[in-house]
Amino acid sequence: MENGYITNEDIKNVDIEGPGLDTGDPGRGKIEIEIKIKIDKKDEELAQFIKEVKKEMENDNKAEKGDQAEKNGNGEEGNDEEDPFDTKKFKHLWIMCENCYLSNFKQFIKEKFNICERCDFHLQMDSSDRIEFMIDPGTWDPLDEDMVATDPIEFYSEGESYEDRIDYYQIEKGLTEAVQTGIGQLNGITLAIGIMDFQFIGGSMGSAVGEKITRLVEYATNQSLPLIIVCSSGGARMQEGTFSLMQMGKISCALYHYKLKKKVFYVSILASPTTGGVTASFGMSGDMVIAEPNAYIAFAGKRVIEETLHVTVPEGSQEAEFSFEKGSFDPIVPRNLLKRALGDLLKFHGFPTLTSNF
Repeated sequence: MENGYITNEDIKNVDIEGPGLDTGDPGRGKIEIEIKIKIDKKDEELAQFIKEVKKEMENDNKAEKGDQAEKNGNGEEGNDEEDPFDTKKFKHLWIMCENCYLSNFKQFIKEKFNICERCDFHLQMDSSDRIEFMIDPGTWDPLDEDMVATDPIEFYSEGESYEDRIDYYQIEKGLTEAVQTGIGQLNGITLAIGIMDFQFIGGSMGSAVGEKITRLVEYATNQSLPLIIVCSSGGARMQEGTFSLMQMGKISCALYHYKLKKKVFYVSILASPTTGGVTASFGMSGDMVIAEPNAYIAFAGKRVIEETLHVTVPEGSQEAEFSFEKGSFDPIVPRNLLKRALGDLLKFHGFPTLTSNF
């Protein structure tokens, strides 16, 4: 047997049992052949997948039974019949491509950097996954993890306070704010890096986000480290009013000092979406500005422009490929090649590698 397939040698070794060959004589019994071939399961990945799906099904069933018991205890009528075709319970295992609408299994697509298997469309990636694939294992040292937003204007909307909204996302996403900052190594080169997370209140920039990025830039300035910021944001956070707009100037001033006084190297990476105050400040201020394929890059969004100016925004005019043709930034780099491209850029600019593995 080779690679799970039956070979001619396997067939030769099979015992054939029966009274004889069928010659058409009614007195002779027909041959009965019993082939007993045992095929070992060699696809460990598939076996692991089946195991995890079964485990998820068991957990979902337990949760459903618990909810049903709670409803019955409250006097609510329950439905004991289960729909065998109900796929909602497995929805959390899959992620749908925004471009071709293919459902990608989350475990597999994570290994492919959240790039659609069918059309190569770059789906959103959270900050923790980006740290995992960009930073060398065991070198990540976070900064200002405990810094959280306040409620300077006591914002309240749709029956929910701003503080409650922050608490919800902190519990739901396991983050304190919409950006993670820290020090790490990329292909053995030490650098300062900030990664925004669109899944935390749309990656919006409030006072805490602005302060974390400013401190990161100042740390990189003091230590003469290269700086990388991955942008993925809807812009300034409206719940903090003008306090969020102040962050644009604060970060820009820190970057000006970083580039003018130290003359180190700042790379800005524009992921989808990058809009608003982030685009207008540090997003486009890099010595090298890199965009991911298909990224939505703009200052004002399409809906805002059309509703305010009553004009139609041309299709695709706010995509990375269109902006690249107009010279808005430097290269477009696929996510699976990004770490290598960044490593080559840093080496080209003379930053030393601390290990001999790269």
